[in-house]
Amino acid sequence: MTLLSRTGVSLDEDLLREFDRLIARRGYQNRSEAIRDLIRETLLSESVSSNKPVVGTLTLVYDHHVPNLSEKLTAAQHAAGAMILAATHVHLDHNYCLEVIIMKGRSSALQDIANRLLALRGVELGKLVLTTSGKELKGTQHPRQHRHKT
Repeated sequence: MTLLSRTGVSLDEDLLREFDRLIARRGYQNRSEAIRDLIRETLLSESVSSNKPVVGTLTLVYDHHVPNLSEKLTAAQHAAGAMILAATHVHLDHNYCLEVIIMKGRSSALQDIANRLLALRGVELGKLVLTTSGKELKGTQHPRQHRHKT
């Protein structure tokens, strides 16, 4: 069981008011939850920038009428091997498809895969989102608390 530590923070009143508005908009129960999430976000950013193992999703929107694009997307995913965990494909309309690719590996390798896929002719939009697998965050949540953000 993780022990909790208490600390105090001094903030300018205007900054605290803005922070409280942010807390209300995001639906936090209290300031401590919001501060813990801000710390986690900073730690995640550090993991990504230091090329540590991460998990991620790459979302692509592409025109499936572009010749050989589907084959190129599939080939690039096969070439990435075990870093590609799963992919989901959805037909948006007559022309466009959405694909979500779930990946795991070092942040730079996942970014390289994403860059190769995003650069393919016919890929109109895309976004890579990286996060940790959770191991690095062990002990950062209250022992009886497990929240999922939407």
